[in-house]
Amino acid sequence: MTVLSVNVNKVAVLRNSRGGSEPSVVAAAEAAIAAGAGGITVHPRPDQRHIRPDDVVALAATVAGRVEYNLEGNPFAPPRPGYPGFLALVAAVRPTQATLVPDGDGQLTSDHGFDLARDAARLRPLVAELKAMGVRVSLFMDAGAPGLALAADMGVDRIELYTGPYAEAHAGGDAAAALAMCAATAREAQALGLGVNAGHDLSQANLGDFLRGVPGVLEVSIGHALFGEALHAGLGPTVRAYLAIIAAANGR
Repeated sequence: MTVLSVNVNKVAVLRNSRGGSEPSVVAAAEAAIAAGAGGITVHPRPDQRHIRPDDVVALAATVAGRVEYNLEGNPFAPPRPGYPGFLALVAAVRPTQATLVPDGDGQLTSDHGFDLARDAARLRPLVAELKAMGVRVSLFMDAGAPGLALAADMGVDRIELYTGPYAEAHAGGDAAAALAMCAATAREAQALGLGVNAGHDLSQANLGDFLRGVPGVLEVSIGHALFGEALHAGLGPTVRAYLAIIAAANGR
């Protein structure tokens, strides 16, 4: 069964726009877990535009022993005041999974995966360090990206397919080619012994088609669309609607 990991970054965006502590990212995580989510995802950025290091710690205590905790971030981004660096955050909270993402400071959102021909040598010691912490490691990768064997060779456990292009194609009414590319990349990864996650711009409108077209997806990380939908329907009902889509696509 595909795990739904709810990304609560958007709750932090709303909180930070006003200051103070409301709405609470911990309360949002609690509501998502109560509704059946199997994981909580956060992506702390060095500029602290949404999730902050103190949120990472508070959420770790909230999810401990209950659901998976997925910490996303750029392992190459250097520490700076208020941000200790991605590996330091992982070391502090020991999440279930560390998802490495090659996002720069100026990016509005993650919009591409790693180029392993360029990045594998730099990633290898960082992956080894994370694995030594007992953390599952996933790499954010484009559908169709070459060099997945390099990921397997460096000890990565999973890849996360960047699904933005698929979501855009789906919204345009012709997702067949993008879906086929995702499926081919997933099959290649699975043949190498890598698990497959997926995320970015997945929504109630496109998730079912994606999971039916790409079998064996272990986890989907969804935040932006889910919280946009929850503004109208409520967080609990929205999480349960996603779980129903996942169950139907997984044949349950």
